[in-house]
Amino acid sequence: MRVAGAVTALEGAIAAIVAIVLAIREAAGHREAFISGYGTAAWFGIIGGGVLIGGLALVTGRRWGRAIAVVAQILLLPVAYALLTDSHQPWFGIPLAIAAVAVLVLIFSPASTRWLVGEYTTDDPTDTGSRPRRR
Repeated sequence: MRVAGAVTALEGAIAAIVAIVLAIREAAGHREAFISGYGTAAWFGIIGGGVLIGGLALVTGRRWGRAIAVVAQILLLPVAYALLTDSHQPWFGIPLAIAAVAVLVLIFSPASTRWLVGEYTTDDPTDTGSRPRRR
C-alpha cells in the first residue's frame, strides 16, 4: 500500500509542478487560443494537490487515501489511452498506463485488502461474532 501511495503522491506532485509551469508561462505572456493558462493551472493545482495528499495519506498509513488513489487511477486510464491513440504521444501514455494499472493492482491486492479491513476484525479466536448489535 505504501508503494501505491508513493506512486500516487508522485502523480500528484507532477500535476502540481505542471500547475506552477502553466502559471509561470501565463504570467510571462505566453497565450494559448484554446486554453486559459491560469484556469488550467488552477485545475491542475487543485486536482494534483488532492491526489498528492491522498498519496501521502497512504504512505503514512491512513486508509482514506485509498479512495483518492483509486479514483485518480481510474481517471488516468482514459488519459493514457488518449495519449497513446489520439495524441500519438506514447512516451507519456505508456508510463502513465503502467503506473495507473500498477497502483490499481497494488491497491486491490490481497495484502492491501487485509490491511484495509484490519481495523474491523478481531484477533480474539473465541469471538464468533454472535454478540447482539447495539443500536
